[in-house]
Amino acid sequence: MEVVSSPMVAAAKLPVLNPGEFELWKIRIEQYFLMTDYALWEVIVNGDSPPPKRIVDGVEQTYPPTNAEEKLARKNKLKERGTLLMALPNEHQLKFNTYKCAKTLMEAIEKRFRGNKESKKTQKTLLKQQYENFNGLSSEGLDQTYDRLQKLISQLEILGEAISQEDMNLKFLRSFP
Repeated sequence: MEVVSSPMVAAAKLPVLNPGEFELWKIRIEQYFLMTDYALWEVIVNGDSPPPKRIVDGVEQTYPPTNAEEKLARKNKLKERGTLLMALPNEHQLKFNTYKCAKTLMEAIEKRFRGNKESKKTQKTLLKQQYENFNGLSSEGLDQTYDRLQKLISQLEILGEAISQEDMNLKFLRSFP
């Protein structure tokens, strides 16, 4: 009897941008593209390849894709832009829909959500305050409390604030009601 094995396909959930967590989203969206289709991430980082052109009667003209490579480039251009737009919250869709190139779209998203030094400093201060005041909730279990604490610590680390393992452990143990 012959056993037929089918390849396993991993489905990754598209990370949607939370405006207060751009740095974390950027890491996740990059990983999403690297897992699903590396070529798309390359286009986002490096920009689209120029449309195919040919010279007709001494005039340079663009033409629709005809060979497999040109069709793939066109498909990737549409796919990466669409995927980035889908990763934005609904209230930001119209603002960013005007960008026709994935690279400029990604740059606009970064410019809008990454923030400047002052906003990062404010965000870091707020996160430190949340860390200092962190408490477990009576309605949540150990794993949920730990996950909330880990998320807070990860956000602080992204902003350059290091917390020792010992401090984290003590904070976790003291957080219970």
